[in-house]
Amino acid sequence: MIFSGLTAVIGGDVSVVDVFEQVEEELRSDRYKRLARTWLPVAGGVLLVALIAALAFWGWDSWQTSKADKASVAYDRGLESLEANNPVGADAAFIQAAKDGNGAYKSMALSQRAGIALAANRIPDAIALLDEAAKASSDPLLSDTAALKAAWLAMDTETLEQIQARLEPLAKDGRPFSAFALEALAMARLQHGQVAPAREALVLLKNGLDTPEIVTQRADLAIAAIDAGGAPGLAAIVRAQAAIPVAPPAPPAPAAPAAPTRP
Repeated sequence: MIFSGLTAVIGGDVSVVDVFEQVEEELRSDRYKRLARTWLPVAGGVLLVALIAALAFWGWDSWQTSKADKASVAYDRGLESLEANNPVGADAAFIQAAKDGNGAYKSMALSQRAGIALAANRIPDAIALLDEAAKASSDPLLSDTAALKAAWLAMDTETLEQIQARLEPLAKDGRPFSAFALEALAMARLQHGQVAPAREALVLLKNGLDTPEIVTQRADLAIAAIDAGGAPGLAAIVRAQAAIPVAPPAPPAPAAPAAPTRP
């Protein structure tokens, strides 16, 4: 094509400008063809990968939703079995809920199984299930609750160092149950004969502005028992703490509006 254009110039039928325009057009055409041959397969591959990824995500999301639905049904069945005083049936249902559920359902189901084990006095099983429940969810309201209960149950069998390793991460500022964890740390130290640091921690809890009322009350009672020489008897209180349900502190009630004054 290029040579034919040059021949036309020699023959005098086409201007030099026309020839160069034709050459430029054919060069552009050749360049576009080369670009197409080079990049169209790549673009097609990218689109194919994007399509596969979209379909995979849709399938994964549908599968997750289906699993969550199954976990919800199994969890409800477990609660109904507990209400019917059928711990065997409840445990089987919670096993299924933990298998099918996401982090939240798995954590709750494992915690329920720990409660069943605790009721049957299978303390090591209860601790192991609570440890697993604490790892199953990224929500600290669930994970810290399970971890805190496990720490209370482990106080009679683990060393003070082991208990501290369990509780200190839960006692950090910003954790939802930090006051409960600090209380548990004080009780663990008390149980291991560290009366002075335990009392000091309880005083700080009692006077803390953000300490939940139930923790303040228990700290006050423990301080009174220590001052009365009853620290050795607080081991029973420590064991009883494991049975106390841990709940997030309730938000403060709004202040009542002031009564209008008469003019």
